[in-house]
Amino acid sequence: MIEALDRSSSHVLGFKLSGKLHDADYKTFVPQVDAAIASQNKVRLLAWFHDFSGWDTHALWDDIKFSTTHCTKIERIALVGEKDWEAWMAKVCKPFTMAQIKYFDASQIDAAWAWLED
Repeated sequence: MIEALDRSSSHVLGFKLSGKLHDADYKTFVPQVDAAIASQNKVRLLAWFHDFSGWDTHALWDDIKFSTTHCTKIERIALVGEKDWEAWMAKVCKPFTMAQIKYFDASQIDAAWAWLED
């Protein structure tokens, strides 16, 4: 499931990703990001992985499409997680986007927001 976070603003969008992601999640998430890009030109994203267990095959394809079509429209991405593999994922994602990517432990979520809002 992908849920928008209340702290989001017009140019800094935060989302909580939990459980296993499906195509339907991207059908609501992507339009929200697209609307912000249409309004602001570029955005910054916070992705908080909480009890996250990955993607089904279709959602993985959706994620790849999102990354390739939005790679020049996102300035910064803060990945917030609870597991070592999520920190590793931040390093793997770097070649696929023009955005600055930084990993934060879940206990540092306020620092992640501050980095995006700076």
